[in-house]
Amino acid sequence: MGFLHFDESIEIIKNIEIKRYKTKKLYLTDTLGYVLAEDIITDHNSPAFPTSAMDGYAVKHKDLGLGRLKIFGINPAGTDLQKSVVTGQCIKTFTGSLMPEGSDTLIPIENVTVEGDEIIINEVVPLGFSVREIGENYAQGQKLIAQGTKINFTDIGVMASLNIVAPLVFEKPRVAILSTGSELLELGEMQRGDAQIRSSNNYILEAIVKKYGGEAIQLGCISDDKESILHHIDVALSQSDIVVTTGGVSVGDFDFVKDVIYELGCEVLFQGVRIKPGQHIMVARREDKFIIALPGFAYSSTVTALIYLVPMIVKLQQGEFNLKIVEAILLEPFNKRIPKAEFTACNYYLENGQYSIDFKDKKSGSSAILTNMLGSTALLMTKEEDQPKKVGDKVKILLID
Repeated sequence: MGFLHFDESIEIIKNIEIKRYKTKKLYLTDTLGYVLAEDIITDHNSPAFPTSAMDGYAVKHKDLGLGRLKIFGINPAGTDLQKSVVTGQCIKTFTGSLMPEGSDTLIPIENVTVEGDEIIINEVVPLGFSVREIGENYAQGQKLIAQGTKINFTDIGVMASLNIVAPLVFEKPRVAILSTGSELLELGEMQRGDAQIRSSNNYILEAIVKKYGGEAIQLGCISDDKESILHHIDVALSQSDIVVTTGGVSVGDFDFVKDVIYELGCEVLFQGVRIKPGQHIMVARREDKFIIALPGFAYSSTVTALIYLVPMIVKLQQGEFNLKIVEAILLEPFNKRIPKAEFTACNYYLENGQYSIDFKDKKSGSSAILTNMLGSTALLMTKEEDQPKKVGDKVKILLID
């Protein structure tokens, strides 16, 4: 299987079809951050009846010209008033109260003076003033929140007003994370030799999974032993929707992950992409479960996770993920050296609606320099067909905030 053009790999991800989506009902306030799996359609008007929007007096608008009206009753919110407004009279009405029958306008308390059992009209208001009409908030049969919406606090409030106790949501994809490498040290583990290095991949991947709506299953680091890798990936597949690994996909003597994926009977969607960093990436599936095998270098695994893992998390919730790509102006030259799609860390600035980028303090070297992604960093995207860029050229950048 040859190395794919980057655009081909993205099309493969976009065209993946999921046979069965996982959904569940959750208590309303527990749904924050989940993706809605049903349309929210109203079963009533809100308000269902004309309602007062202020404290004041319910009147017939034509009576305001009389200058003085008799107070006929009081209408607190939450009561079903039986009285009606008749000519020459008004009813004191509060915010949220149903407008009494016969009234069409509410004159605010601030616009009148009370003398005994009468009000004096100091300042008139237009017809219908401060009256919430039937369906002002929403009408019966209206779609208020669409399936596929990531639920926020406003959505929860609206659903509460509709008495939706447990909306249907997509389950957050369970993403099992494995880092391979006999040299890797877990967080907090004591270093016992110079050849050992601290693992960061599994922790940054856990953060990415959580940030983009998945449920992370942290399985830590495993040694470069084929049987161990086979066992751990097989178990991970049984526990999760996506298994994401780092390391073991290149052509070294101890790079067993790619072999294990075949032995597990997975369908390989692609293996190898003409991309820098991360050319040895591998994506496979077994029914509606997926394996995304990323390179071992920290910068490579982070970039490829953003490009390939995040869209899969979204796809398993029946969503469409589009990379956040914007146009920017180069503030310094960029030397395009290899015929691959490149994702190069850069500093970005936004002034007067225009993005610009430079490479100040960004180090050049291997794909292990994760610190290049600190700060206000974006990824300069260049195609394999592109030529070197000069100052002032317009380029595409991938925002990763």
